[in-house]
Amino acid sequence: MKKIWAVANQKGGVGKTTTAVTLAGQLSGEGERVLLIDLDPHGSLTTYFGQDPDGIELSVYTLFKDRADKRPEPRYDQVLLETGFENLSLLPASTALATLDRQLGAEEGMGLVIARALQDLDARFDYVFMDCPPMLGVLMVNALAACDQLLIPVQCEFLALKGLERMLHTLKMIARARGESPAHLIVPTMYDRRTRASGEALEVLRQRYPERLWSEVIPVDTQFREASKAGKPLSLSQRSARGARAYVRLLDHLLQRDGEAAVPHPPVQDQAWA
Repeated sequence: MKKIWAVANQKGGVGKTTTAVTLAGQLSGEGERVLLIDLDPHGSLTTYFGQDPDGIELSVYTLFKDRADKRPEPRYDQVLLETGFENLSLLPASTALATLDRQLGAEEGMGLVIARALQDLDARFDYVFMDCPPMLGVLMVNALAACDQLLIPVQCEFLALKGLERMLHTLKMIARARGESPAHLIVPTMYDRRTRASGEALEVLRQRYPERLWSEVIPVDTQFREASKAGKPLSLSQRSARGARAYVRLLDHLLQRDGEAAVPHPPVQDQAWA
């Protein structure tokens, strides 16, 4: 695989699922084979693609159960789902993931289930995006152990800054325990240039985290909501939408900092919202 990204923040509603879906859609639209992994028991990513986390029979939870049961052949082919979009696959969540820490968290090897799965699936996919739960537990630990880089979406409002502080504290704990933590990038989301609160929150981010913060923003865009209702990534349905264009620039930044060629895309002319 070229790259494995985890998308996480210890606060909900900051744009984690939107970030994962839109970036994955952009890459899949350019012919890259992309895997989305839903590690959140709420299953927003799973729901996005028309699946029911409450009723789904086989899910990411199955991979953890197979590991605990020492099943010799993990059931990847049975768990993997097609999304209906070319080059874009999904490992769905089920609400059973909410019981994972209590039922299986103490079992040996539970912290590396996803990392081992991605090793096994390496030849099938070029890129991976993991949508993480907003709390520290075995699922978050799996994502951080498996990823090359962590993306931390942060809504441009002051309450969301607390979730960022908790996430960065978690990374420090992991660094102390393991000697290192994954590289991470803070991504300002839901920026509304019309409000003072958005501008002030963005300024706080720039002052506190100048080395870790993406220099641009993801704007408020009602097209994200419409894309979610339609179950289609905005990067595939409305490539010219300002939100989609912002994620193209984020993706270019991520690829360029990793020394990869940027994904081709139509030129962006209107940046007046930034």
